Amino acid sequence: MNKSLGNVSRVSFRDEHPDLGDGRAEILAGLQLPQKSVNPKWFYDQRGSELFDQITRLPEYYPTRTESMILNDNRASIAANCGDNSVFIEPGSGSSEKVRILLEAVRPAVYVPVDISADFLHESAKTLGDEYPWLDIFAVCADFNAGWEFLSELPSARRVVFYPGSTIGNLDPSLAQAFLRTIASLVGKDGGVLIGVDTHKSTERLEAAYNDDAGVTAQFNLNVLRRMNALLDADFDEAAFRHRAFYNEDLRRIEMHLVSELNQQVECAGTIVDFKAGETIHTECSYKYGLEDFASLATSAGLEIIETWQDEEGLFGVHYLRSTA
Repeated sequence: MNKSLGNVSRVSFRDEHPDLGDGRAEILAGLQLPQKSVNPKWFYDQRGSELFDQITRLPEYYPTRTESMILNDNRASIAANCGDNSVFIEPGSGSSEKVRILLEAVRPAVYVPVDISADFLHESAKTLGDEYPWLDIFAVCADFNAGWEFLSELPSARRVVFYPGSTIGNLDPSLAQAFLRTIASLVGKDGGVLIGVDTHKSTERLEAAYNDDAGVTAQFNLNVLRRMNALLDADFDEAAFRHRAFYNEDLRRIEMHLVSELNQQVECAGTIVDFKAGETIHTECSYKYGLEDFASLATSAGLEIIETWQDEEGLFGVHYLRSTA
């Protein structure tokens, strides 16, 4: 169902009513694996989102500010690749902060923020509409991994998917390939993909970014215990776990874990989960890609890199891709 948002006549909203579930079965199943794990999506309650926002502003955490600088410094070139009057689609749009850097240069026919949180999307779309009264916004509350049926309601203009933040790095490479293949099909031979990718670099630099001196990333990681307590009626003791993040050089990924400080039992949804001292819950991966590695991944998904923009140190890359079909 489409509806206008507030006084912003050029902003509309469609709710696909994504089935979020209560997460209990999924989380409990993850805690019963030989390597206990929890999907990183459960980081993002209000507190988790606030902590992540703090992380992006930390001196050790280079990705957000570096990507924003790349986008700002190369707006004209990026816009030339995207073309005029595109349908500019952003999966997992959040507060649509980075797209603001590009909107005046790209001047899309319509901007399509897609997010799973309806209330947050409402507010973000309305705020953006107030700031850019010339811009048509078609906000879609949907799980972008579950389907793109809403595209039939959009103009038949060239489609460009904007996927910043190196979110692609949170996916195992096989899942990243499948996601990019879906995106390639979505944009078609005339469309494009503008994507931010964190690069492989020194272990020291990477581990510093995920082990900040202020301990904010540790708080962010530990916050998932409070989330599981609420979702599972569990009794995790935050003081009985510690944050650990390290760069797995063989797999080229940052791994975040919560380490049990002692032998303990935790009641979760009526089930007892045993932990040995030193045993971990794997909470997140963040894969890093060299230019050749990412080019190979893109090729395997039916895409090719048309242009790449990087900072002087090569800490981060923004790539424009198009379909090879």
